[in-house]
Parts: sequence; structure tokens; C-alpha cells
Amino acid sequence: MLKITITSSATEEKWTLYGRLVAPWVDELKASWKRGRRTVERRKCIVNLDEVTFIDKCGERMLRSMSNQGAKFVARDVYVKHVLDRLKSKSKQH
Repeated sequence: MLKITITSSATEEKWTLYGRLVAPWVDELKASWKRGRRTVERRKCIVNLDEVTFIDKCGERMLRSMSNQGAKFVARDVYVKHVLDRLKSKSKQH
């Protein structure tokens, strides 16, 4: 299960994800991301992953795509930080 909460201000949009970032929930995130980002492209986007418990390969690809579109990630969990570090190193290789 994945829950998505979005809060907006004039300069920033904050996405908070809760649960497991895995298929088929990634499709829901992808749809929300497309809808949400279309209308607020100029705002800074922060994605809080503190409440994410697991990320599969589908989820990793989605996070990489979000990052490429300007999203910045926040995470306290060691596992999630490790996944994000791996994503950064993979994108530097390409």
C-alpha cells in the first residue's frame, strides 16, 4: 500500500509518501506526479520518503524520473538513504 500526501505553498510543493513504493503502487504515484507537476512546474518540489518502508526496482526508476524532473528527496531511514545514494551513483554513470 502507498499513500501520497501533497501540500503546496506559493514557492514549494511537498510530497510525502507512506508505505511501500512497489508495483502496482508506482503507477498511482506516476499518475499523481504527471497531474501534479503539470500545473506547478516553477515550484520547488520536495519529496519526503521518511515513511517509505520498501522500494522495488519499479519504485527506483520512478524516483530517478522524479529526480530528473527536479524533485529533491528527504529521508531519515538508512535503507531509503542507501537506495537514494545508489540512484545518484547510477545517474552519474550514464
